[in-house]
Amino acid sequence: MRLFVPLALLLIAAPLAARDGATRDSPTRDSLGVFGQWGAFRDPATPRCYAIAEAQPTTNRRDVQPFASIGSWPARGIRNQLNLRLSRRLAATPRVRLAVGGERFDLIAGGGDAWAPDARADAAIVAALRAASSMSVSATDAAGNRFTDRYSLDGAATAIDAAAVGCARR
Repeated sequence: MRLFVPLALLLIAAPLAARDGATRDSPTRDSLGVFGQWGAFRDPATPRCYAIAEAQPTTNRRDVQPFASIGSWPARGIRNQLNLRLSRRLAATPRVRLAVGGERFDLIAGGGDAWAPDARADAAIVAALRAASSMSVSATDAAGNRFTDRYSLDGAATAIDAAAVGCARR
């Protein structure tokens, strides 16, 4: 499983970059390292840096491969912003809750993604990630069923730091 993580992180990083407006003429994203279950990348074309991880495997139905990322866009003044790609399309008025250690956070969401409501919540979530060993996000899908995506936080703090240093060096 450990050998699979670097390849899996590269495979999920490419669609994330494509969704954020990268073109085929954009330079390749720079790998800043793989740390436990998390990877760190720099996209010099945007410019942005991010830590990213896949959700843990499950036998439950998934519409897409879920991932969690913490991204920074220095030119926009955005630092350590949470983005979750959820495993299912969401209900029209979803209730999405993130659990990190013993802390709970209500998120805003649309389609198949969820975010913290503001920069203060992002900072609180990142602080909680640094102190916990796992996190989970629960929501209601378009069919009205509750589901949960779970993540290991092994390496998350180091990947977040590597992404921050990667953008500071540009």
